Amino acid sequence: MYPLHRDREQPIFSTRAHVFQIDPATKRNWIPASKHAVTVSFFYDANRNVYRIISVGGTKAIINSTISHNMTFTKTSQKFGQWADSRANTVYGLGFATEQQLHQFSERFKEVKEAARLAREKSQEKMEMNNPGLSIAAPQDLSDELQSPPVMCVNGPEDKLFRSQSADITLSSEKERIKKMLSEGSICEMNLEAELFTLQDSNAKLVAALHEANANVEQWKKQLTAYQDETERLREQVADLEAHGGHGPSDMLKDELTQSLEELEALLKAKDEEIHILQSKKSDFHEMEQEREEAIHRIQELEIRNVDLERRVQGAEQSLANALEDRDRIENEMQRVIEILDIKIFDLNDLRQSLVKLIDK
Repeated sequence: MYPLHRDREQPIFSTRAHVFQIDPATKRNWIPASKHAVTVSFFYDANRNVYRIISVGGTKAIINSTISHNMTFTKTSQKFGQWADSRANTVYGLGFATEQQLHQFSERFKEVKEAARLAREKSQEKMEMNNPGLSIAAPQDLSDELQSPPVMCVNGPEDKLFRSQSADITLSSEKERIKKMLSEGSICEMNLEAELFTLQDSNAKLVAALHEANANVEQWKKQLTAYQDETERLREQVADLEAHGGHGPSDMLKDELTQSLEELEALLKAKDEEIHILQSKKSDFHEMEQEREEAIHRIQELEIRNVDLERRVQGAEQSLANALEDRDRIENEMQRVIEILDIKIFDLNDLRQSLVKLIDK
């Protein structure tokens, strides 16, 4: 893995996402590498002729992955993707706020991977690359898409201009509030998805353990029944020996039977403790099932909230379009009034000159 040299590397593409790394112990669970969404960028190092994915959280690099021709970016859900880095000996996962951002990152990954393959072939042939980087445009943020065009300054009535500025301020505050709500909804959704993945994994482990425990309980019940029958039989023999006194077996046989009885009772006690432990594990499994259902219910509520937010964003966009149309109409009306005033002023000037000529005569 190469060290960071941001001064001599050229940024190609940037986006924001939640960063995860695979758990090195289990190789199955995801560990969040960042508390919030961070900037993830493609960089090109012209000196080494390599492409890298870099993300810095605070003062340390949470992603420093050199792209090779054999890497593959895989979409595992509508807003989550991953790739394996053999040099870093880990698997990186990215959670995006929208499906479009995931698609853009996947397309850039393919392009950079192809560029890395071409760079590798050209470096093997000892030829210099003519194009030091890929001209890939960064994605536009939602605020850029919703930004209003610049306001033209025209002379006209002050009340109409004041209404136009007030509408711009109201729309800007509404856009910021909706953006904040969408960001909070995306962060909650990512946290709930990661929690759901963990609960599903724990659920699978508990189901397997429960099936194995049920099989062991059935087997131990059969052994317990056999031990109980054997204990009763030995007790009857001991009672019979005590009743007949010296006519039965020797005292040594009595001692052996008593010791066997004690061993069986100790074994029965141990089996009872194991059964209690398995029953407690079974109650833990029911609790995990309830937590998983609650997480699924929260995800469903979050999806409903996201639909409502999308509907409100569409309403804000429609209001913005209507406001822009009203502003354009007001500007056109003001321009027409100005033209009429210019004509009236010109007519007044002609009239004044005519009056001056009459007075001079």
